[in-house]
Order: sequence, then structure tokens, then C-alpha cells
Amino acid sequence: MRAVRRPCFACGMTAFSEAERAYLASQRLGRMATVDPHGQPQANPVGYRLQDDGTILIGGYAMGRTKKWRNLRENPRIALVVDDIVSLRPWKVRGVDVRGEAELLVGPHDLGAHLSEELIRIHPHRIHSWGLEDEA
Repeated sequence: MRAVRRPCFACGMTAFSEAERAYLASQRLGRMATVDPHGQPQANPVGYRLQDDGTILIGGYAMGRTKKWRNLRENPRIALVVDDIVSLRPWKVRGVDVRGEAELLVGPHDLGAHLSEELIRIHPHRIHSWGLEDEA
């Protein structure tokens, strides 16, 4: 697999807590945000997979032809929010907000044969979570 755009690895990565890892592994859908060349935000629902090295992989059916891919070619800053509602009464929500840099990859992968060869790898720089106190 080759990188189309590499993030600034010198910026350092932030590690997920065990509760954050467990929560992310239990969920399937998040919302990824990118910014277009005019500074306009774009948010999309995406499937993802947390990797052992602390990065997050995002694939798609034709990822290389999407606006999110084009946005990340110009500006690698990315956010991913994964959250859910645990209960309505009492109100309890939980989630993880990941901010970082995207690395664009092209090549064979094991996320699924139905996905295109293009992948987005998120290198987290900032992680914020809420409502996971009982998850550890």
C-alpha cells in the first residue's frame, strides 16, 4: 500500500484509553469532517476500524472519487466523532471525538473486497471522550 499524502508524523500521536478503545470497537458508524479548499466544512457518515497502532482506517466504495478524498488531498486535517445515546431517561450520552491528520493510502487492504483500494488513515493528535466512565 502506498501513501498518497502523508501527515506530519513529527506532530506526534495521542493514545486512546482502554475505555475509548473498547467503545470505538463496539460501534460501527462515525461522522467524519473535512474542510474544502474554500474553508467550508463537510461531514459524512463513515464506517471505520480502530487499528492496534492507534490509527483509524476509513474505507469506502469509491473513496478516491469522493469530495472527502479531494478535501484531504488539499488539507489533511480531519475529525471523527463516534457517539450514541445510552438512555433517554435519565439522559446519558457517550462518545469519542478524534482530531488529527489524514494519510491517504492506495493499495490492497483487508477491510473488505467490496471497498475500493483507497483508504484514509487517521493519525490522532487530540482525543476527547465523554460518558465512558462505566466502560472500563
